Amino acid sequence: MFCLVDCNSFYASCEQVFRPDLRNKPVVVLSNNDCFIVARSAQAKAMGIGDLQTVFEIKSWMQQQQVAIFSSNYPLYGDLSARVMEILGSFSSQVEIYSIDEMFLYLEDISHSTSSDSMNHYGSQIKNTILKHTAMPVGVGIAPTKTLAKLANRAAKSIAKCHGVCVLDNAKKWDWMKKRTPVNKIWGISSRFSARLEELNIHTALELANADPKYIRRYFNVCVERIVEELNGHACLSLEEIPAVKKQIYCSRSFANKSTYLPTILNAISLYAARACEKLRAQQSFCCSLQVLLYSASYESSCHNRHLVIQLPYPSGDTRLISRTARAAIQHLFKPGIAYIKAGVGLLDLSTRKQQQLDMFHPGQSAKTDQLMTVMDKINSIHGKNSLYIAAEGVHKKWAMRQAYRSPSYTSQWNELPEILC
Repeated sequence: MFCLVDCNSFYASCEQVFRPDLRNKPVVVLSNNDCFIVARSAQAKAMGIGDLQTVFEIKSWMQQQQVAIFSSNYPLYGDLSARVMEILGSFSSQVEIYSIDEMFLYLEDISHSTSSDSMNHYGSQIKNTILKHTAMPVGVGIAPTKTLAKLANRAAKSIAKCHGVCVLDNAKKWDWMKKRTPVNKIWGISSRFSARLEELNIHTALELANADPKYIRRYFNVCVERIVEELNGHACLSLEEIPAVKKQIYCSRSFANKSTYLPTILNAISLYAARACEKLRAQQSFCCSLQVLLYSASYESSCHNRHLVIQLPYPSGDTRLISRTARAAIQHLFKPGIAYIKAGVGLLDLSTRKQQQLDMFHPGQSAKTDQLMTVMDKINSIHGKNSLYIAAEGVHKKWAMRQAYRSPSYTSQWNELPEILC
């Protein structure tokens, strides 16, 4: 049996962990630069606050309604996610981290012959253990396939009688849930595919499950055919225990304020290049080319959006080389007098370290550079991000994204640890 554990309103719940006074209260978390609402607690959703709603439209109203507002605090979210995943790993040796707040588990000791009460008890044990050790509320869905586990998790979080745990272990339960699930809410069905399915008079998960899989494959693709099989209890999707290696890595951010000053943008692009290189080295890859992006505000008359792709002299994961190349590209893209609001770096044509296509006249990245980057990454992993960085990033990052409502990094900064007054 497959089990999907999904944290409830993850970003908002992270903010409530160290703020007991905000539990069961409306909480919202904002996007980069505090522009949009990207996470809402259940109480905030009940008040009608929409997903991706712009903050300036309802900021005054939220303050009047005493809605707690927080800027995104990714170090805190990442650390709490790691703690939740570590606990879940103790329940199964076969796991797949699907996202920052979701994990699939394959329950080896639970089969179709296991009683519903036993499975429900096991799901409750998972939920209560996570709540006890991290104060993170989760929904638990158990079913014979990953797609049905997704439906079970949806029921666990939306049906009060489930108390956070739902087991779909027989066809009668599957059909009850599928009948009440719109086709656009099925895991793996995009909005484009759902529109095409509705043209075929398929509006619910049950109607899709009853469709001919071979016909669905001809009309769509093999992935949708597998979803049909999964909805009927035939497991076609296995756990991806080893994360897939990324083929492209992008790092882009909006500035806190529009900038017409070239040195400021150069500092920002160096930081983005360094962040992308960290991810590149983490998956043991090199890049052969990079794309540099520079955007002005789209609503201004002098809109100036440009990008440039540059080929590197050899496959590399050297922050210094990639930063230097990105800075040269920015100087080519930059136009005086234009107010820029966003920049980014994309690492393209990625290859593993074992499979490099080198130029016969160049030996590639040196062992000395490999050692330097390894030391740099190790220092930053031990002492925190940006403990060691290249000078091109600058010291005073005035362009850094706006975070007016940021909470402390309770678990990753010594000077921001929570204090208890006795």
